[in-house]
Amino acid sequence: MFTSLKVWCSSGQTLLTVNTLRHLRQALSVHQAAESAPSLARLAELVQDSNNRLKAIESLIPEALRPAVKAGPIDHDSWCLLVSSNAAAAKIRQLVPLIKAQLLGKGWKVTSIRLKILIGKNQ
Repeated sequence: MFTSLKVWCSSGQTLLTVNTLRHLRQALSVHQAAESAPSLARLAELVQDSNNRLKAIESLIPEALRPAVKAGPIDHDSWCLLVSSNAAAAKIRQLVPLIKAQLLGKGWKVTSIRLKILIGKNQ
């Protein structure tokens, strides 16, 4: 946004006109920041892809276990699911062949699915 600053003398004549470019500081959303930086854009794309994969397999996960499973990182053809407990991981481990088949059927190239157990208060 350009701002003009004019300085007048006592007779009313314009002595000086200064045009300045005023930078407005505004907060950016994570999405906007990611779009403006290529490395962040790639990271945002991977996060979205991981979330889409989780949505695609959600119907395979028993409803009671769904809150215990979160989308994790993608590393080439490997995908990681983050699970909140050992018990939930044991059940999800049994579903891995079905999960892989579902993802392959929907067009994702997944050769392995890893499970990581989240440890800590804020899972």
